[in-house]
Amino acid sequence: MKLSTLNRPDRILLLAVCLFCVACEPPGLVDYSGPLAEWHEFGGDKGGLKYSSLNQITPENVSELEVVWEYRHGDVSDGTGEYSKTSFVATPVVAEGLVYVCTGFARVIALDAETGVERWSFDPGLKAKRGEGPYPLTCRGVAYWAGRGEDRDALCSRRIYTGTRDSELIALDANTGKPCPSFGRKGRVALREGIGEAPDWEYYPTSPPIVVDDVVVIGALVADQLRLDAPSGVVRAFDVETGRLRWAWDPVPPGWGKRPENGLIAEGEAYQPGTPNVWAPISADEERGLVFVPTGNASPDGYSALRNGADYYGSSTVALDAKTGAVRWNYQFVHHDVWDYDTPAQPTLFRHEGVGGGRPALVQATKMGHLFLLDRETGVPLYPVEERPVPQEGAVPGERLSLTQPFPTHPPPIHPATLSPDDAWGFTHFDKAYCRKLIEGFRSEGIFTPPSLEGSIQFPGSAGGANWGGVSVDPVRGLLFVNQTLVPMAQRLIPRAEFEKMDPSAAVFPYELYPLEGAPYGLERQSLLSNLGAPCVKPPWGSLTAVDLVAGRVLWTVPLGTTRDIASFPLWFNLGTPNAGGSLVTSTGLVFIGSTMDKYLRAFSAETGEELWRERTPFTANSTPVTYRLREDGLQYLVVSAGGHGWSESGDAVIAWALPDES
Repeated sequence: MKLSTLNRPDRILLLAVCLFCVACEPPGLVDYSGPLAEWHEFGGDKGGLKYSSLNQITPENVSELEVVWEYRHGDVSDGTGEYSKTSFVATPVVAEGLVYVCTGFARVIALDAETGVERWSFDPGLKAKRGEGPYPLTCRGVAYWAGRGEDRDALCSRRIYTGTRDSELIALDANTGKPCPSFGRKGRVALREGIGEAPDWEYYPTSPPIVVDDVVVIGALVADQLRLDAPSGVVRAFDVETGRLRWAWDPVPPGWGKRPENGLIAEGEAYQPGTPNVWAPISADEERGLVFVPTGNASPDGYSALRNGADYYGSSTVALDAKTGAVRWNYQFVHHDVWDYDTPAQPTLFRHEGVGGGRPALVQATKMGHLFLLDRETGVPLYPVEERPVPQEGAVPGERLSLTQPFPTHPPPIHPATLSPDDAWGFTHFDKAYCRKLIEGFRSEGIFTPPSLEGSIQFPGSAGGANWGGVSVDPVRGLLFVNQTLVPMAQRLIPRAEFEKMDPSAAVFPYELYPLEGAPYGLERQSLLSNLGAPCVKPPWGSLTAVDLVAGRVLWTVPLGTTRDIASFPLWFNLGTPNAGGSLVTSTGLVFIGSTMDKYLRAFSAETGEELWRERTPFTANSTPVTYRLREDGLQYLVVSAGGHGWSESGDAVIAWALPDES
């Protein structure tokens, strides 16, 4: 039909309809004009921003996201059979059109980024699939190396690096998954050399290595609270092509013996036992030649009197020279840490003209709910940090506590720091009374109340506050996003003779027993839960918080997680849950996060905290979501690993969402 054949009223009506349709373009129509990006690093970039400039998915259309592919790798164990429990929490790396993940069994898998089809998998033949320790089999991610620009199809011109529970660092060809023959011994480097005797579950890497210029740097988990002479927390750098050990940073205090500048030890020697370890993800500034390592505690975590200064670098961020491993600067967040408040998250690098005068900045999230903003080049705080007196009474005989602890002022602490009987909470009068009596049974003088023989409240608990998911930062808006757990704990030191009569393996949740061998005490720790199994504090028990880094204040806080999947219907409430995993922020103002004890991936408005979208996942998504777009005419994908955690069902799903493609 021609427009000229219509009468005037019909033509006016048709033109009005056409104009209305143009003005109200269907939200499902994809805009292909935006940028392209992959996700080459665990944190999006080497500085761990977890920020994406992609703009296809917006607050206006996020509700239309739909699953476009799902992959199951099959490496699942609930811990009751032949293998230990698995926890699939790998944050994907995306490069050259492939998605790379690692499983609890240490397999590395490459998937087609647009279809989810498996391209290759590598099985290292993990020996430590059955371990005695408290930790599930896990791998938080891998590292990608783009090579030196040579033939992209040549074997190992591009590489994937992964650490395993067998304490190996493995290099794989990124195209095929084949081990790189030039790296170490048939693609493998042993990480136990110089470490000493320890069962497989007491020492091994859980977080991904990081490639900095021509070295690959890796730390390792050292099991908490076990013994005074725990394995060394040494951090090492290996040649990116040959696997030759280039430097080692053994975190002993200055003056503790002399070693070469690169920290290497002679054959047959050992690194210093009991030093702080680096189990959380590492970040780097290649332009400045710096590697930033977040340190744990010297051993044993709950008693410091026998460390003799070995905690000099404990609970800190330390900047190392990327070429030599020498310390450039260090900043400590907890002095003489006896609360297991080790630095749990990747140091995050950013720069904003309104923050610290525009200096290159580093923000470190801690378990205490403290966010420290430091000058990246010097380690000097960008804003005042106050050394405040902290409780001393109740400490056990011989303990050496610090009289003060550092408190940031910009922003001030974002986690509650006190818990009294008046703060007890319950669904009913009865469970509230139970919690009040429970809290009354412990010393509680606020944050940093020392462990005692009577038992002391620990709030925040040793799980945080923040944990390994860390923060995401929008460097344009100057906003930071952090998820926290808000569940109180208590810990009690038990004289050695009394502890020896106890059986740590018989401890039942919420109780835990730790031997602290070599110390005059053992340690009992518990979550403070009511007789109904709920935390003894007013919800939320898990939160997502936005912080304005320019103003140094909280912009908003919302509960993160519901009681669905941990309680029966109809007891599904938006109370927030303990959480593990991280967030992703986009240039369009969206914050994506799983992390909770319920099976959801969510999107929040970066400006207001309003929940804009959530979708069920097959298992809890205790990882960090990533996003990428590969082609000019292609979709922006949102991908997350959903494979459970120690508290939830083990799983194996990698899931991708995108907008409906109606082009």
